[in-house]
Amino acid sequence: MRNCLRRSASARNAESHSASAASMYRKYCENHILSAKFLPSSRSCRPTCTQYPSVTAAKTALTASRTASDAAADRYTAPMRRAGRDWFINILGRSGAVKCVILAGGLGTRITEETVFKPKPMIEIGGRPILWHIMKTYAGQGVRDFVVCLGYKGHVIKEYFANYRMHQSDITVELKSETVRAHSSSAEDWTVTLVDTGEQTGTGGRIRRAKKHIDGTFCLAYGDGLCDVDIRASVRAHKKSGKTGTVTAVRQPGRFGALGVRGGTVARFEEKPAGWINGGYFVFEPELLDFIRGDRTVLERGPLPELAAAGRLGAYRHPGFWQPMDTLRDKNLLEDLWRKGAPWKARW
Repeated sequence: MRNCLRRSASARNAESHSASAASMYRKYCENHILSAKFLPSSRSCRPTCTQYPSVTAAKTALTASRTASDAAADRYTAPMRRAGRDWFINILGRSGAVKCVILAGGLGTRITEETVFKPKPMIEIGGRPILWHIMKTYAGQGVRDFVVCLGYKGHVIKEYFANYRMHQSDITVELKSETVRAHSSSAEDWTVTLVDTGEQTGTGGRIRRAKKHIDGTFCLAYGDGLCDVDIRASVRAHKKSGKTGTVTAVRQPGRFGALGVRGGTVARFEEKPAGWINGGYFVFEPELLDFIRGDRTVLERGPLPELAAAGRLGAYRHPGFWQPMDTLRDKNLLEDLWRKGAPWKARW
């Protein structure tokens, strides 16, 4: 009888310790900004009174359970500790992630020195396509699901991503069996959907053709400009405004000085004046698609002016770095900036 009572007391003691372990586990996870509902049940890693009738055995199991709890918490909170990249889980998208649509189908007529052989987004800066640089800017801030709208020489972009892992890996090729095995790889954890949207389609029409891949709030970017914009802040501003779209407003210094002339006298001289312009980085709600009427729709001539007139277009001001790549001069400037440290890498 005495042994039974001793065993019962030991069981109660073990259960108390196991409850404490479970509580520690929950607190650990809460301190790492993860809601308990996203975590596995702590029951699976705590001792029970029926399994461990003695205090010594319970203590041993308790130590093991704490180790398991810490490991589990680390495993489930690691993504949240990567500079807050996965904050989108609690804010945007039905599946917990926001997508970025990239317009990559234009002809690039002002930089034909390069676009004779490749589409403009595949022009390289620092040995990588400018498209890759744009995607790195988004991926560095938690957006890793991309929809790329193809047009002119779209097959070049398809081949680039189809062979991306091979180009980023050490490989073994068995010639007789025609098999290729990839070894260590530095490929990014991106999901890239490549959509043929036609060579002559307008920018709005390209978005419309990709609509089946748009299922919630989404980012939109032109495929030929780099900046260090805070994507998270722009999305927060957009959600807070409640508007259909938000455009990132940037300052692009002019190349020439401006004169204010009155009669024959210069009343004002301003060296390289700068105003707010469309930076080509947007956040939209799916209702944007209602303003796109067909393939010929140009985003900048139809939907954006209409949204602005209706008070449905917001602006997120970005006073930092921004540089488009419209000409060979711009391309050479970006190459020079890359060699000096690339200011847009601040968001990677």
